[in-house]
Amino acid sequence: MSQTNAIKPENASDDSPLKIGEIVLHSRLIVGTGKYKSFEETERALEASGTEMVTVALRRVDFGASDHLLNHIDPKKYVILPNTAGCYNAEEAVRVARLGREVNNSNLVKLEVLADPETLLPDPVETLKALQILVKEDFVVMTYTTDDPVMAKRLEEEGSTVVMPAGAPIGSGQGILNENNIRIILERAKVPIIVDAGVGTASDVTRAFELGCEAVLLNTGIAGAKDPIRMARAMRYAALAGRAAYLAGRIPKRLYASASSPVKDF
Repeated sequence: MSQTNAIKPENASDDSPLKIGEIVLHSRLIVGTGKYKSFEETERALEASGTEMVTVALRRVDFGASDHLLNHIDPKKYVILPNTAGCYNAEEAVRVARLGREVNNSNLVKLEVLADPETLLPDPVETLKALQILVKEDFVVMTYTTDDPVMAKRLEEEGSTVVMPAGAPIGSGQGILNENNIRIILERAKVPIIVDAGVGTASDVTRAFELGCEAVLLNTGIAGAKDPIRMARAMRYAALAGRAAYLAGRIPKRLYASASSPVKDF
């Protein structure tokens, strides 16, 4: 598998690339592959999003079928990020991560250990247990968690390469519910912070970048849109705009007006 893809013109800028372990990404949008109406639609949405990394729920891939999802993701074009979606304890998650390593020939994994199928919120205890095992086995772990700053820091200290706080519950489309928590996580982090889950539209993506997040991962926001291809394109430009705005630095908010034109009359 190619770990470094060529720079795509619309992702190229004066921004530094995002580094995850040995992987270098110029697009800071990571896109999921679930819920599309067809594999053809999946391919078109990935292309429109400009992403260079796509995540795949291995438990939902039917490897026995004559055609399955991985046949439609070019490993020379995209970094494949196997994830442990659908796992509800550490043992399951570690087993799926090991399967991903065999299938993908890579130690990269997105760790996701859920507490229950109704909320799809992460189980912090089981997540931590799985992370400790995977780190000992030299996995590069990108860990999904809540927006709890204490848990985020603990995951970093236990060896998570990337910490991925949820903006809101998976598939809810509510955007970032607690910006203050994300800001605290960002202030304390020494590893990349990637908002994962809850993103519903382009402005949610932009806001995550304006806060300082290194990247955004989303799936339903694109796949569930009325026009997924158009939404994928919107997410792509939202990521570029949000990141550029963060790097440019917003003006301070003021209580009173400040004239745009000089006071002095020439």
